[in-house]
Amino acid sequence: MAPLRRWGPVATLVVLAVLPWGLARHQLSLLTDLLIFSLFALSLDLIMGYTGMVSFGHAAYFGLGAYGSALLLIHFEVPIPIALLGGALGAGLVAWPVGYISTRATGIYFAMLTLAFAQLLYTLAYKWRALTGGSDGIAGVPKTALWWGGPSLVEPRAFYFLILVSFLVAFVLCRALVRSPFGRALQAIRENERKFATLGQDPRRFKVIVFVIAAALAGLAGALSAPFRGFASPEAMFWLLSGQALMMVIIGGIGTLVGPAIGAMVFVLVQEVLSSYTEHWMLFTGAIFVLMVIFLPGGIVGAARRRFAA
Repeated sequence: MAPLRRWGPVATLVVLAVLPWGLARHQLSLLTDLLIFSLFALSLDLIMGYTGMVSFGHAAYFGLGAYGSALLLIHFEVPIPIALLGGALGAGLVAWPVGYISTRATGIYFAMLTLAFAQLLYTLAYKWRALTGGSDGIAGVPKTALWWGGPSLVEPRAFYFLILVSFLVAFVLCRALVRSPFGRALQAIRENERKFATLGQDPRRFKVIVFVIAAALAGLAGALSAPFRGFASPEAMFWLLSGQALMMVIIGGIGTLVGPAIGAMVFVLVQEVLSSYTEHWMLFTGAIFVLMVIFLPGGIVGAARRRFAA
């Protein structure tokens, strides 16, 4: 198990760096999509797996990041990194008042509040046609340069490596966060919030901070998605995407960081394969999800850990 932990991440990184050179355009596009949703699932795991807060509206921040990035790229023609930063910060700023209000509740009430705010933001994006394009969304989102006058990111392989670097940086930062005193405080809140409060700490302050951080990371994923797909639409904020993110986290393994990334890859690949055979792919995806919850309650990572520990 120790050699796997030591060399597994290195081998994975090498594979992700080499794969684009041997893939067809469609396959590279799928791999890029996998990394975007891996980042999105990773952001949800911060609040769900390490703090015990189940959000039904996490897609709202993915959509906000997509819109923020799209508007900056179309109207101001900024370099891609600035658009990514703008999308992430925009999502985090909106998440602050939402988190401040939502964390007044716990359990299912917190989940329903996040869903209510997400639906409110979705409706706003759907109706504010002058800014968001309404149901049509914003099309023609360009892939600009890495910096002013710098190399262009139009080439698919170049944009893939930008997303790969973004994911790796986010993963390393999240790993450092959960291993820090702040991360241990989050896990203490997850285990026993009342006991944590009796120690003289305010759990709401920690919950709001991690909620904003998770929203900013989801916004970053959305900000990457807009130029990659070439458009941003209200569908990126719909509750269905939030449900899919929950499935990704549970399939991979809650509270593991690497698990949600694996879960996202499994979910997207299963969706890609099944949708090529039948239009009822969601029915089969749901069945697979139910079976995995029953037979792999700890997710893929949990099952792997039990297997190697045995």
